[in-house]
Amino acid sequence: MKKLLTILAVMTIVFAASAKDTYSRNVNDLPKGAQTTLAKNFKSKVSVIKIEKDIGMISEYDVVMNDGAEISFDRDGNWKDVEVSRGSAVPSGFIIPAIATYVKQNHKGSRIIGIEKKRNGYEIELSNDLDLEFDKQGNFIRFDD
Repeated sequence: MKKLLTILAVMTIVFAASAKDTYSRNVNDLPKGAQTTLAKNFKSKVSVIKIEKDIGMISEYDVVMNDGAEISFDRDGNWKDVEVSRGSAVPSGFIIPAIATYVKQNHKGSRIIGIEKKRNGYEIELSNDLDLEFDKQGNFIRFDD
């Protein structure tokens, strides 16, 4: 019994040590899809990449650009959310046309400063502090708290 407990304790320590997040500045540490997304949508360079790990496996990449934009990617390099400073706007490559049209028609003068993919659609943050929810096709659902 003591051997089993010792083995479990050692395994826990090994997993905890291997689950530690790491940091990088090298874009090549990102999956190819994330590298392509950054190159297509941002002129600014990468400032830092946080590589999050759970139980020794990469679970997420959080990228901060030199201009302050923050982009999260899943382990496969698919973007999850994007946030930019109030004086900027999320690059159009992240916004489906139906959402862009809705914002332009219903919130003139506001910019999209945040977008997050959800299971059933998107959550958008506008520069006027409103949060909006849309379905996967870009149809407005409701204002969010």
